[in-house]
Amino acid sequence: MSNTILVTGGAGYIGSHTCVELIEAGYNVVVIDNLSNSSPEALNRVEKITGTAPVFIEGDVRDAALVASIFSQHQISAVIHFAGLKAVGESCQMPLAYYDNNLGSTITLCQEMEKAGVKNLVFSSSATVYGDPETLPLTEDLPLSATNPYGRSKLIVEEMLRDLPEADRLTEAELPWAVILLRYFNPVGSHQSGLIGEDPKDIPNNLMPYISQVAVGRREKLSVFGDDYDTIDGTGVRDYIHVVDLAKGHVKAVDNLLSSEAVTGVEAINLGTGNGTSVLQLVNTFAEVNNTPVPYEIAPRRPGDVAACYADATKAKQLLQWETELDIAAMVKDTWHWQSSNPNGYSES
Repeated sequence: MSNTILVTGGAGYIGSHTCVELIEAGYNVVVIDNLSNSSPEALNRVEKITGTAPVFIEGDVRDAALVASIFSQHQISAVIHFAGLKAVGESCQMPLAYYDNNLGSTITLCQEMEKAGVKNLVFSSSATVYGDPETLPLTEDLPLSATNPYGRSKLIVEEMLRDLPEADRLTEAELPWAVILLRYFNPVGSHQSGLIGEDPKDIPNNLMPYISQVAVGRREKLSVFGDDYDTIDGTGVRDYIHVVDLAKGHVKAVDNLLSSEAVTGVEAINLGTGNGTSVLQLVNTFAEVNNTPVPYEIAPRRPGDVAACYADATKAKQLLQWETELDIAAMVKDTWHWQSSNPNGYSES
C-alpha cells in the first residue's frame, strides 16, 4: 500500500502542481485548503491530468478539531505544509493577519501531528528569510533576517520548527521529528498540459501572472517596480524556478523523509536554479517566445523588495538528488499556454 501525504493548501498554485507530481510518483494525497486564494477546480484538473482525485477537505489548518479528524481518518505518513498568506506588499499592510495565519496554522498542525504520531514535515519556506543579502548566490548557512512581515513569519516558523527536535532530545522521544525546510525562490510557469496554473483571486502580487494577465488583455499594463537597482538593467533580479521543477523537489523531500536515508532533525534546503534573471529580461523573453506584446511602465520601488536574490542549489542536489530541468523559455511558454487557454483562470465568467 502506498504512503498517504497530507498537503495543506493543496488547491493553491504550488500545492496543485505538487499534488500532480505526488500522485504520479505513486503517493495517495489528502488536501486541506480553505480556498481563500485558490479554487476547488484546480483539484478537478489534477484529477484530469493524473486520473486520480486527491481527497479534498475544505477548511482551515487552524481548526484543530478538523485537522485531528484528518489524522484519525487517514493513515498519514508525512505532511507538506503550504497553507499560508504569501504577498510581501500585503504583509506590510496587514502584519497581524500574516502572523496569525502563518504561525497559527503551523502551531496547530504540529500539535495535531504530534498527537497523531506523524513527525515527517516538509515546510514551504522562502528565500525571503535571507533578507537583503550581502553575498550571492545564497547558501543555506548564511545569516537569516527578513525585510517584511511575510518573510519574518517564515523565519519565525523555521525557528519554531528547529525547537522540535531539541524537545525530542530533552524528552528522549521515541519518534523524533524530521523536518525539511524548503526555501524556494520565485516559482513561475504552469503544468505543460495548460490545465493548472497560477490564478490569483485579486490583483496578482507576483510578476509572472501579472505579465500573462496583461498579455491576455485582462490588465492594461505591467508596473515594473524600480529601475534603479544595482543590477544588469536596473530592475530587480530573481531566481525564477519552474513550478513543475519545484513540485518535483517536494516529492524528493517526501521521498527522503520516508527513506532509510532520511534527514534527522531540521534541514534547510534551497530550491532554485542558481541563475538570476531581471524583471525586464523576463518580460522581454515572454514577449519574444510567445510573440505577444507586454506593455509596461516603470513604477517606484515597493517596500520590502531587495535588488537581487538567487540560490546556490548544491545542497538540494546532494541531499535530495534534485536539480532543475526547465529553463526561462519553458517557464514563459508554459505560463502563456495556461493563461491563453484559461483567460479568466479557473472561473468560467
